[in-house]
This record gives sequence, C-alpha cells and structure tokens, in this order.
Amino acid sequence: MTDPTGNLISELRRGTLVLTVLSQLDEEQYGYSLAQRLADQGLEIDQGTLYPLLRRLEEQGLLDSEWSVEGPRPRRYYRLNDTGREALKTLSGEWYDLVAVLEKLLRKEEGDESRVV
Repeated sequence: MTDPTGNLISELRRGTLVLTVLSQLDEEQYGYSLAQRLADQGLEIDQGTLYPLLRRLEEQGLLDSEWSVEGPRPRRYYRLNDTGREALKTLSGEWYDLVAVLEKLLRKEEGDESRVV
C-alpha cells in the first residue's frame, strides 16, 4: 500500500498556486525568474505546471504579457494588470479567512490556543 500523504500534499499545494503566482507578479517576471523567486522562498514549482498556469491566468484576464527579444533568447514577461490586482486582493482576503478557520479547526485541545496539531 502506498502512502497517500504525498498526493495530498500535492493537491494542497496545487490549490494555492494561483494565489502564490499572483502574489509575485507585482513586478515583471518571466517564467524561469518567477520559478527561481518562488524556489528561493522555499516553494519549488515544476515548469510543466508554471507555464500552463501563467497562460491560463493571462487568458482569464489577470495578467498581461509581452515578449522581449533583448538578450540571448526571447522571453515572455508577465505582470499583474488591474483585474489581477483586484483578484489578488480578493483571494488574499479569502486566504487569511481560511487560515483563521483552519487554525481553529486544527487545535488539538479546545481552549489551548498555543497547541496546534
């Protein structure tokens, strides 16, 4: 029997990637630089996950992108637009509300606010 924890962790992370990516695009980034920025903060993201996500967010109207041909090879740079900033604000509020609820639910003992599972 395989340990289901790995799959559950992947699902949990996948559910937070939109918020994570949006939070890092207040300044222009290309895919690799974004992946490095996230990795530097402790979040590894596979390129096969990141690039489709960036394209989807752009199609949804949350990001703008433009190609730069400066340097050794062309790069597509992404940045939040006004709609993306509003979405980030809304998602951030939802995230903080969810974290507050989860902190309450994950308490080991009722009344002991310093102990978490």
